[in-house]
Amino acid sequence: MVLRARGRYSCLMNAAPTHLPLRHVLLALAVVVVWGTNFVVIRLALDELPPLLFATLRFCFALLPAAFFIRRPQVSWMSLAAYGVLIGFGQFGLLYIAMNGFISPGLASLVVQSQVFFTIGLAMVFSGERVRPFQIIALVMATVGIGIIIEHGDSSATPLGLGLVLIAAASWGAGNHIAKASGATNMLGFVVWASLFSIPPLLIGSLVMEGWPAITGAIAQAGPEAWAAVLWQSVGNTMFGYAAWGWLLARHPAAAITPMAMLVPVFGMSASALLLGEALPVWKLAAAALVIGGLALNVLWPLAARLPGYPWRRGAAS
Repeated sequence: MVLRARGRYSCLMNAAPTHLPLRHVLLALAVVVVWGTNFVVIRLALDELPPLLFATLRFCFALLPAAFFIRRPQVSWMSLAAYGVLIGFGQFGLLYIAMNGFISPGLASLVVQSQVFFTIGLAMVFSGERVRPFQIIALVMATVGIGIIIEHGDSSATPLGLGLVLIAAASWGAGNHIAKASGATNMLGFVVWASLFSIPPLLIGSLVMEGWPAITGAIAQAGPEAWAAVLWQSVGNTMFGYAAWGWLLARHPAAAITPMAMLVPVFGMSASALLLGEALPVWKLAAAALVIGGLALNVLWPLAARLPGYPWRRGAAS
């Protein structure tokens, strides 16, 4: 029994590096902690800054002054432009609008994680990655969870807010695919230079939807907390978070990395409840359990399939 247990442990340890090295797991966890707690920061900053102006400032500080010190990566301008527009306006512009009174921070952190399924779907279409039965089950679980949110929608999740966050999630998934397909290895440079293309659509959107008086007034009256939130968005979330996430996606299959984001709503909902007093009724917890459970299935099933003694599962992970 001891020899058999040692054999199983040795086999598992030898298999782990071929799946995802521990240091890469820890890097992904650091990213999701930053992203999860960031929803509270966003909500607080929106009390002082209009959403599209807030997003514009975020990417301005992500671009400058870093672009003077970080060389442009050897990728096409088209890749930089596509990523910049998708992540800038498509993800964050719409997410900020949604969080400006149309969906609560906790639920936003949960629903936006449907990006996992958009990312995997795009990887199947364009990269030939195969869909597996457990991934279909995971998608159904997450879809039921989002359905519960739709059914119980109130001021914490309006139809408009939910729709905007789903589009933001799709944009995030598409951005993940662009980053991986670009072949970029210097992801910090990729994120910094892609911000050049995030700014114009966000600024135009702010001018059209929010207006010049609102822009100048918000900048003049913004306090230290608002500017600290902008800096945190630029450095913590954009430069660190997306650079690290893209770096991981460039080195591992999408299905191995993106499900790690299942922890974002755990931190997001917890931080929102503790710091903002967001209510967590039974239906929210049930929806969270289904969505996070579906995301967890994408991570745990392939790992379980690697364990010795479960040959019937290996086919599901191959």
